[in-house]
Amino acid sequence: MSGGLGPILVVAVVLAGLALLTRWAFGPGYGRGTPPAERSDDGLLVPVATVSSPETARALRAVLSDAGIRSTQRTHPSRRTDVLVFPDDAARAGTLAAGFGG
Repeated sequence: MSGGLGPILVVAVVLAGLALLTRWAFGPGYGRGTPPAERSDDGLLVPVATVSSPETARALRAVLSDAGIRSTQRTHPSRRTDVLVFPDDAARAGTLAAGFGG
């Protein structure tokens, strides 16, 4: 049984090389490509106001809630906060937001 270890070693080295090549070619590509853009996917919601703080957004949301309008808020890294509503309520919410003095 001479030479039994040689072919096995060659096959193991070739498989390891293929594994490394595949990982390099199809890997996550750290540092490649463009950075992801700021996400603006609001789903079904539309923004009706952008205010200076989360507290102001909560006050506006209370006004909207009193009018029967469901809303949510989203704070940007720039510290500005959007108030978002469903499209069916956008016109009425926009009118209330325009008159909001918060």
